Amino acid sequence: MNQKTAIAIHGGAGTIAPHLLTPQLEIDYRSGLKAALEAGNKVLKSGGTATEAVLAAVVELENNPLFNAGKGGVFNHLGQHEMDAAIMDGQFLKAGAVCGVKNIKNPVLLAHAVMTKSPHVMMAGDGAEAFAKTVNIEFADNAYFHTEHRYQQWLDIKGTENYQLDHTAKSENKMGTVGAVALDKDGNIAAATSTGGMTNKKFGRVGDSPIIGAGTYANNETCAISCTGHGELFIRSVVACDISCLMAYKGLTLKQACEIVVMDKLVKIEGEGGLVAIDAHGNIEMPFNSEGMYRASLSVNGEEVVKIYE
Repeated sequence: MNQKTAIAIHGGAGTIAPHLLTPQLEIDYRSGLKAALEAGNKVLKSGGTATEAVLAAVVELENNPLFNAGKGGVFNHLGQHEMDAAIMDGQFLKAGAVCGVKNIKNPVLLAHAVMTKSPHVMMAGDGAEAFAKTVNIEFADNAYFHTEHRYQQWLDIKGTENYQLDHTAKSENKMGTVGAVALDKDGNIAAATSTGGMTNKKFGRVGDSPIIGAGTYANNETCAISCTGHGELFIRSVVACDISCLMAYKGLTLKQACEIVVMDKLVKIEGEGGLVAIDAHGNIEMPFNSEGMYRASLSVNGEEVVKIYE
């Protein structure tokens, strides 16, 4: 099969209002989203797989300090960076995920290695880092992950029992989990997600991003999804899998399924956030129930969208 390709990405959802972003910051965010979109699209246009495309897009976002993943990851209560990531291939239902890893330059590359170079789906903490060394994943020192605005965010609530979603109104810089979904020339789809989690998080807290079926999911028969938002609520709602199931068992379209889960089910339990989704026909949905969501897409018709607000 030789068909058209498509890709969608996100850089977090939440209280993202125009008055909270300086004109320059808005330009920077848009160019960051566009760069990630182009990185993924370049892979697709050169005949690469959907899995390779979402990997390339998420690596680009992890390398951008504006987003809460990789280099731009937030600080936990000990002043460290604990990161989570996942990737899933919709053709073979293969998946890889890591959680609570430190000093991994690109967590999504480690998640991909778990999927392709191990018999497992999820690895955590020290064990995941030990595995990373055996498959030559690049490490980075603490200084690499230290960004001043993240540090200030942490200092604001350090020593308290509070934690902070990086898209709360308290923070002038709105960032979040990053992710991508894609459709390749062979009609296969894939999803990938990466995050630094919550500022001041404790006890090895893990959100929905690395959990297959909650924050990340891909199945050629239904859809590929990458979520962003209040992880606890997304886990409790198994958001990504729920959308897939509504399509598989009720015959709903991608748009209908996303609408029910994001705008109704999540809202009922005060689950704030959004997601990017794609199906095997190239239909793209980017719903969110928060004030804004950093998002971008390139459709099968070549239509490019880069948006932040409603």
